[in-house]
Amino acid sequence: MRLAKRREHRVISLRFTRRWGPHRISYHLGIPRSTIERVLARYRMPLLAHVDQATGLPVRKPRPVRYEKRRPGELVHVDIKKLGRIPDGGGHRMLGHAGRKNNGYGKRGRGYAFVHHAVDDYSRLAYSEILTDEKKETAAAFWHRARTFFAQAGVTIAEVMTDNGACYRSRVFAAALGPDVKHRRTRPYRPQTNGKVERFNRTLATEWAYTQLYESDEARAATYSTWLHHYNHHRPHTGIAGQTPSDRVHNLTRNYTAQWRVDVTLKY
Repeated sequence: MRLAKRREHRVISLRFTRRWGPHRISYHLGIPRSTIERVLARYRMPLLAHVDQATGLPVRKPRPVRYEKRRPGELVHVDIKKLGRIPDGGGHRMLGHAGRKNNGYGKRGRGYAFVHHAVDDYSRLAYSEILTDEKKETAAAFWHRARTFFAQAGVTIAEVMTDNGACYRSRVFAAALGPDVKHRRTRPYRPQTNGKVERFNRTLATEWAYTQLYESDEARAATYSTWLHHYNHHRPHTGIAGQTPSDRVHNLTRNYTAQWRVDVTLKY
């Protein structure tokens, strides 16, 4: 049976505005995936793999070779995402460039916030904090807290993958990892090697950081803990057959208790 026009337009709207695949649209609307795929085909929507993420225009790209570890903790991807801080009263997304200049900030802005991540390869379980810099001491201290988080979930970490940033090449970070954790680095200029955390960065940008208008950087940061909980416990992931990260980590309860609350550290 064919969907009503209104439902079909809802499918196309989600695909066009949020760039979701048929799995995600299916979960969101409660419509079978096969039906979603027929609607997308009928409207000649290009595959997401063939769409440029920046412009939304169809561009054919080769599919990368995917891999996945066999158990939680076998490999954890670590990275830092820089986010421009939002001036009080809103940035250019809210006010436009002219309004931002009249707001007294002009081109200065407020610098950057540094979002440190640790994402488990197998489960996609993520520990993340908003911090003030990407220094070696900050990265090392973050890793200690991330390791505690995973340990409380019953996850023993064997390997960590990072890029070649200065903080990750430091002796301080090596000491934080300790002798029992192998440190793997990505190939230079090949961020896709650290693909799981790069995908997390993209999800963070499209589903939290830029999904709505915020009047200040503090207002945006205040929502991060809630979003991260949703990501770990409720958001279905197409890469793991519609499961959530908590589904793949058996010791991680779905109850969002204080034990699992992620601290958001902000200093201005």
